[in-house]
Amino acid sequence: MTLDETSSTHPPLPPTTEDDRVAHLRLLRSRRVGPATYRRLLNEHKTAHAALDALPQIAADAGIAGYRACPEGVAHAELKAGRLARARLVFAGEAGFPKSLYDIDDAPVALWMTGRADLLNTPMVALIGARNASSLGTRMASKLAAELGEAGFTIVSGLARGVDAAAHIKSLSTGTIAVVAGGVDVLYPAENAELARQIARDGLCLSDQPMGFQPRARHFVARNRIISGLVRAVVVVEAAAKSGSLGTARTALDQGRDVLAVPGHPFDARVAGCNMLIRDGATLIRGTQDIIEHLGNPKPSEPELPLDVPPAAPPRPLRDIAALHDAILDRLLPGPLAEDQLIRALGASANTVAPALVDLELDGKVIRQSGGILARTI
Repeated sequence: MTLDETSSTHPPLPPTTEDDRVAHLRLLRSRRVGPATYRRLLNEHKTAHAALDALPQIAADAGIAGYRACPEGVAHAELKAGRLARARLVFAGEAGFPKSLYDIDDAPVALWMTGRADLLNTPMVALIGARNASSLGTRMASKLAAELGEAGFTIVSGLARGVDAAAHIKSLSTGTIAVVAGGVDVLYPAENAELARQIARDGLCLSDQPMGFQPRARHFVARNRIISGLVRAVVVVEAAAKSGSLGTARTALDQGRDVLAVPGHPFDARVAGCNMLIRDGATLIRGTQDIIEHLGNPKPSEPELPLDVPPAAPPRPLRDIAALHDAILDRLLPGPLAEDQLIRALGASANTVAPALVDLELDGKVIRQSGGILARTI
């Protein structure tokens, strides 16, 4: 059964009752029903209940026997998982769904969100790049994220290791959005689990995948269309000639978004993709000011209160952070140490120690070995 023949990004009427909400979710989660098919079925059958009733016959006409729509229990289980994770499910057409996604091809039908949905109403810029980024690449991403955040932009990225993680960490206090390829309750990759928890509390995490969904390679490509679709511009910090970041940049161009890239040495394969983008017309970026000059200063706006999230704690004084860094390095001085042992030895919470460890990793002072073992590098 091939149903995704036509695509319309005009939002269908959203569900109006809880029963209707379950029916819409069942339709969306039914086998072989993607965003375009969902929209077409609703357009043809007017209601989600009618579309669900019609699905078995549509499948039979396509030569598929015994087709069943998504069971009602599956939809109820997903909604329950969302409530347990303090996540909100927002359908296209409902208040809170990002308006910028309405005009992209294969726009998502519904998004799960945890955290500050008000960030979707701010000027957004995507910072993306290599997972195996160089130290120079992560430093550049950190600097751009921090300075763009101070200028009033919200940073959007994909919560991957490398450039993505650096961008999220440095924009946590000013506004960061993680678009993930799995469920918003799935902490992937595992090394960014604590960062994901911080973003769900102080920033925004969103996904068009079901709760509990474990991502596969193809889902990252689908995720990338949301990253670029949300923003005014995509900034590529470090990317090889064949990389997911380069694919996101090309998707951004197809969506009419601006693409900016940080250049690199021609002999460095890790930046070949950035150099290719600049050759093909992307704006060359030397620093934050180049981005601001290209986009203009964002208009200041009154921040809205987070949805179902307690106010973020004030940032720790720089003196306290520096003291914690010194304490971590002192504990690692005799030799490698397991992270949980380090946390116990410091007498601090994991939420306090984790971001400090990430800072030290990005600065090249600490390395993380297999089995959760930490070691000092200098």
